[in-house]
Amino acid sequence: MPEPNDQEPTVQLPTTGLVAVVKEDCPTCRLVEPVLAQLALETGSNLLVVSQDVADFAVPAPASGARHEHDLDLALSDALAVEIVPTLFRLEGGQPTEVAVGWHRDQWRSASGIDGLGEGLPAARPGCGALNQTEEHRQRLALRRHVFVSRQVDLGDEEDPIEACFARGWTDGLPVVPPTPQRVLRMLEGTSREPGEVLGEAAPDLVECTVEKVAVNSVMAGCLPEYLPVVLAAVEAALTPEFNWHGLAATTYFSGPVVIVNGPIAERVGLNSGINALGQGHRANSTIGRALNLTLRNFGGARPGEIDRATLGNPGKLSFCIAERERDSPWPSLAAARGVEANQSAVTLFAGEGPRGVVDQLSRNPRSLCRSLAWALRTVAHPKLVLGFDAVVVISPEHGRVFREAAWDRDRVLKELHELLQLPTEELARGADGCAEGLPEAVTAQTKRLPKFKPDGLLLLHAGGDAGLFSAVIGGWVNGEMGSQPVTRVVR
Repeated sequence: MPEPNDQEPTVQLPTTGLVAVVKEDCPTCRLVEPVLAQLALETGSNLLVVSQDVADFAVPAPASGARHEHDLDLALSDALAVEIVPTLFRLEGGQPTEVAVGWHRDQWRSASGIDGLGEGLPAARPGCGALNQTEEHRQRLALRRHVFVSRQVDLGDEEDPIEACFARGWTDGLPVVPPTPQRVLRMLEGTSREPGEVLGEAAPDLVECTVEKVAVNSVMAGCLPEYLPVVLAAVEAALTPEFNWHGLAATTYFSGPVVIVNGPIAERVGLNSGINALGQGHRANSTIGRALNLTLRNFGGARPGEIDRATLGNPGKLSFCIAERERDSPWPSLAAARGVEANQSAVTLFAGEGPRGVVDQLSRNPRSLCRSLAWALRTVAHPKLVLGFDAVVVISPEHGRVFREAAWDRDRVLKELHELLQLPTEELARGADGCAEGLPEAVTAQTKRLPKFKPDGLLLLHAGGDAGLFSAVIGGWVNGEMGSQPVTRVVR
């Protein structure tokens, strides 16, 4: 990231007086050239004429004492936030107190205090777009204003930026987009939040994670600026004690962060909730999840083989982001179930492994389908391990239709699943069925049945394509105080 640029315009504004900003290729500016000459004669040194494009346009007569400047770098126009030329400013104490935009005779007379100004000209004419508002100059001027807090890394003349990111360990194993100042600033335009706002401390290095740092990694991940609010909400969720990113980053287990998006923003930014919802092919899904993981890696220090000690991991640790298919869901959204108000966008973060498929092409009633789901859910972590893990159940539209037509709401489905997953302890005991894994006798001797999941240990999500009687189970990491809990954050 660059060192801060000098933010002072090279052309200095008067403390008190009139400033007219014009450009030669604007017909309305050429129309008011006689008005500028009149202002120069009547106000003298109290007038500054600023030309944006050419140095010799609308130059006041030397005898008038009025000043003329060529705003070559457009810094003065940027400081005044000029949008249209011509614009006339009245300054008092260095601040604009009255502004006339375009040519409006009454406004110019009011701002200048000269009643006879502009006699013989039309009463009004619209102006033209200011040169500082063009894309080329807007980006450059924004860079001039912005003071980056992120450190700049200068590359050698012969270094390839993409290879340099690989060499410095800033990637997830895939190429990243080099985060140039221009790209980072463009990314920051996706949010109204201040670049220096601290979202929390990123473990394990306990580095303060700011909006700007998330923007840097969002650039690297390939995000568009409109994705940034979703990434920020996901990062905020990840940095909470409840989600326990530090523990998840360091575990030998398979899991990584799973980003679930609800609300209007999902459709607005193009998140996929339909065909291939858990797969590849959609930029928003792929890059939002990737931006979260890159942020936690690059600023938190969770690198594989160092803090990240996963025995096997899973491909979702590159990126795992899904939107819920809300339009025809058999129940209100996951976010609504977690207390988010209607029409608000939200991110729910879950510590999950890769999805496993559930095939049931014959069940046409909810009880039968719930049995198929329950048998699949029993395999989370291990069929003989209970209460230690959560899970997300992704219900496809064809399976969802079974519940919708039977008028089973979310609570009814969860109640059925929990009842089906009250498991006989004799089957869970160590050594039962010839398998050493399982619960110790001290636990199994106390009761005849144990639930597979805690009462809040299952999340239901509706997503996927129209065809296919398949659903999916995403097993979780260890729950409770030593593990991770799902966290929901509203997208700001």
